Amino acid sequence: MERSGLADLPLHGGSAPRWLFKRMVSLSKEIVRIIQMEYGTGEVLRRFSDPYWFQAFSCVIGFDWHSSGTTTVTMGALKSALTPEDGLVVVGGKGKHSRDTPDEIDKLADELSLSTQKIEDLKKASKLAAKVDNAVLQDGYTLYHHTMLIDEHGNWVIVQQGMNPAKKYARRYHWYHDVDSFVREPHSGIISDIVEKRVLDMTARQSEVARKVSVDLVRDGVSKIKNHVAELRDPRQMTIEDFTGLKTLRMPWRVNWRALFQAYEIQPRNYEELISIEGIGPSTVRALAYIAEIIYGASISWKDPVKYSFALGGKDGVPKPVNRRAYDKSIEILQMSIEEASLGRREKLEMLRRLRRFVPP
Repeated sequence: MERSGLADLPLHGGSAPRWLFKRMVSLSKEIVRIIQMEYGTGEVLRRFSDPYWFQAFSCVIGFDWHSSGTTTVTMGALKSALTPEDGLVVVGGKGKHSRDTPDEIDKLADELSLSTQKIEDLKKASKLAAKVDNAVLQDGYTLYHHTMLIDEHGNWVIVQQGMNPAKKYARRYHWYHDVDSFVREPHSGIISDIVEKRVLDMTARQSEVARKVSVDLVRDGVSKIKNHVAELRDPRQMTIEDFTGLKTLRMPWRVNWRALFQAYEIQPRNYEELISIEGIGPSTVRALAYIAEIIYGASISWKDPVKYSFALGGKDGVPKPVNRRAYDKSIEILQMSIEEASLGRREKLEMLRRLRRFVPP
């Protein structure tokens, strides 16, 4: 293959036809049921955290590869298909439905018999993942779709999508519950056809010192931050640009001083706690990053973290060599699920045909 794990997702309006969506609901339920029976819910979650496998799954159940709807409609179909009795449920959705996520998670206490602590952990994961992809990672894509696939043990996968209206493209973000940190390279994958030239990525390891400086600034008080902002806006103040000629982060004119004052009173212990505070959004994150870089010399990552073929690699070895075993396993699991599903012969043949089209010889 030229590349594997690439999702080219132009924004498409409208909605899936009712007849197609109804069919996708039944097909997705069958595939997930077989995988769950063979491997358990853990494998279902792992597969949906893999953007390449997710893309193949969407195409197999009948959706078009070349559309942003492979994310929104597929997760919508899965939400309709799965119930608490299956040991797997989907919460959240597109637009205003994404804001229902905390309330839907609360209902899982009874539906999946999850503890109060598990429920709080799920809500925290939902909130932080959305905050990170909207504010901490500033790549020009604004979230409009947020879903969580949750199993009976309280383990989860987050699939969310952002849009860039100017470019008319979407970008999908995948999260898997086994994360060391929500603010240090937490994604199981980010997939998009467009690599942005300059992205503020405060989740990168390279930005670790800048994250720490941001927290220290907030803990020291708002007046110090205001002084730094005034200093950086002074036309007599030289910047990195004066020495390198490279365009650095532009100081935002809007900073949420009320949120920063609240953060000072809370005294966050780390960056995760800082971004969890209400009102700490993209502009404030950017202001703190700017001060950390220019005033304190803390390194910041400007590299777009999107990956083309992180799941299975590429033939040129970028970003890593093709993992043939993972490649074959992905196809094997989908093919096995289709063949063992309780479907008519014609439906099975159609799904296998779509799978073969998805994977060149």
